[in-house]
Amino acid sequence: MFLLLYLLSYLTVVSAGFHSLFALATYIVGDTQFPEFSVVLMLDDVQILYYDSATWKAVFRSHRDSKYYDEEQRDAGAVFNDMYNSMKDRAFFHNNHLNHTDGANAVHVHQRLAGCELLNSDKPGLLQTWDAFDGQNVEEFTFDIEKHDIKMKKPWMIMWSQFEHLKVKLMYENVYHPVCIKTLRRYLEMEKNNVMRKVKPRVRLVKKMLTDSHGLKISCLATGFYPRHINLTLFRDGQFVDDNQITGGEILPNGDGTYQMRKSLVISEEELHEGHEYNCTMKHLNLDNKLDIIFDVAESDPGSFSQSVVFGVLVFICLAALIITALIIWRKRHSAGQGSVSQGEYSPTPSSVQDEYLNIRPLE
Repeated sequence: MFLLLYLLSYLTVVSAGFHSLFALATYIVGDTQFPEFSVVLMLDDVQILYYDSATWKAVFRSHRDSKYYDEEQRDAGAVFNDMYNSMKDRAFFHNNHLNHTDGANAVHVHQRLAGCELLNSDKPGLLQTWDAFDGQNVEEFTFDIEKHDIKMKKPWMIMWSQFEHLKVKLMYENVYHPVCIKTLRRYLEMEKNNVMRKVKPRVRLVKKMLTDSHGLKISCLATGFYPRHINLTLFRDGQFVDDNQITGGEILPNGDGTYQMRKSLVISEEELHEGHEYNCTMKHLNLDNKLDIIFDVAESDPGSFSQSVVFGVLVFICLAALIITALIIWRKRHSAGQGSVSQGEYSPTPSSVQDEYLNIRPLE
């Protein structure tokens, strides 16, 4: 499983400039709660359909009302049933020849990653398949339509005659490759707003003081980008930081269909005082130029951090003292003002009483 998922990830990365259609098929030997055979079909990194031996029908992620629905069901049934029979035979073969001695009730997994690619010029590319049994790579096929040639890597115990080799070549050339390219173009048209979109990455720099070692952990996070291919690199004084010093680096999915990548580096207390310059560079298909961001590590130096904290506390104490002094002066003045008013009582003059009376006298 991990081997084939790695291959799928690799294909998506190197295929950043074109498009691909790949099926990840799984055949299980033994009794489990899962279907004996299942397939997930991916256009670039978008799931198109799911197919398994429980119903022998393709379940589409979308476009169920497509005018090609019946044709797609027929093509999927033909290709995936043929894949099922092939993988079933291969699983039986590998189970008997790879020295498995774990009993009749053991569970084994045979997986196949198979698909084709479409180049930038809308020109069909390679058709490729990889097979793995219990995580061990066992077979590989590559068909080149331009050279009309097929290259195979098989275990030494699989011996094909010239006739069998020609039969496989004709199947790849006249059935598998044309059907794959036709399906790829069709789904690419239906999903173009999704797989052809370009979203710029958002960048965040994160710094975290390490209280146990008095060091600093810096992280460069790029998120919200599509397609998934991105080049994120950390530098120290203009030189690449060794991969064994960096943590992270995996491309992870976001919930909205975009991706994120984080790379982190721990800087020791000694390195902080040495005054190195650290920066993060990023390249993405949707960025016109390389993005270069410099970490302001000096502000995170433990010594300067302590001095800034002390200075901040002193400023706070001074401000608090000024505010308290101002409140005391204001209270004294306020009390003095109230005392002067209470010593003299308000006595309206006769004229004021007369004016008040005239104001409330009813009109005649």
